[in-house]
Amino acid sequence: MKTYREYVQAFTDLLQTGKQLPFGGVPPLQLPPLPANAPRALIFAPHPDDECIIGGLPLRLRREAGYRVINVAVTQGSKKSRQAERLVELKAACDYIGFELLQTAPNGLEGVNETTRNSQSAAWADKVAVIRKIFEQTQPSVIFFPHELDWNTSHIGVHRLVVDALTQWKPSHRVETIETEFWGQMPTPNLMVESSEDDVTSLVIGTSFHIGEVQRNPYHLILPAWMIDNVRRGTEIVGGQGAASPGYNYGTLYRHRRWQSGNWESPLKHRFLGKSESAAGLFAA
Repeated sequence: MKTYREYVQAFTDLLQTGKQLPFGGVPPLQLPPLPANAPRALIFAPHPDDECIIGGLPLRLRREAGYRVINVAVTQGSKKSRQAERLVELKAACDYIGFELLQTAPNGLEGVNETTRNSQSAAWADKVAVIRKIFEQTQPSVIFFPHELDWNTSHIGVHRLVVDALTQWKPSHRVETIETEFWGQMPTPNLMVESSEDDVTSLVIGTSFHIGEVQRNPYHLILPAWMIDNVRRGTEIVGGQGAASPGYNYGTLYRHRRWQSGNWESPLKHRFLGKSESAAGLFAA
């Protein structure tokens, strides 16, 4: 390769080659068993597939820190004709990547959006009660959920739902909250987590199990490019304007806060978590 034209063509060729790869069908990752008292991290996923797309840090917590990562399927998509099929795909994806799965309802919750929250208070209260009960039963140490400006109505709805449930839950321990982004970029991330090539491969494969979705839009193939661009943004948004690149190839941006005594604590410092560091130390006081 001697020219930038060849460089760009290589990306085009790579995408076309990726379209020939099969969906899912890969044996589960070999992960060490977890003790019964392993700390729990919950992913509140607006749709099946979000658990893999934003899964850079959850996967590292599972692999490096021995967390029991539980994907909470808040919804199973808006198309009722696809909800059962999406659950099958989601189970396969979670089995592959090593996350446990918890449903909120047989077909997921419906109407998780700000319209329901603002105009159907009783229906919204029922949904909040579902999430609060999950908190009470699982006693998580870490929760993942979308940030408040993540564009998609269900993503924003899940943010409101989780925060409303948090205000009702009275944990006796500190809870690490990790807000995620996909559809809408987060204006104030404070954490960039590097992913290794092996981790990115796992996330791409996991996403490919959502066959009905990636057949219409092969976004699993673009996941590495999205993670590359996260490094571009995160270098300065997390590291500070004019900061030098940490040298990551792949990264995911998050907003890390701590919930205790019914409120978020003061904002935490901005930081990078490189692949050479263990995720086990991320939540040290």
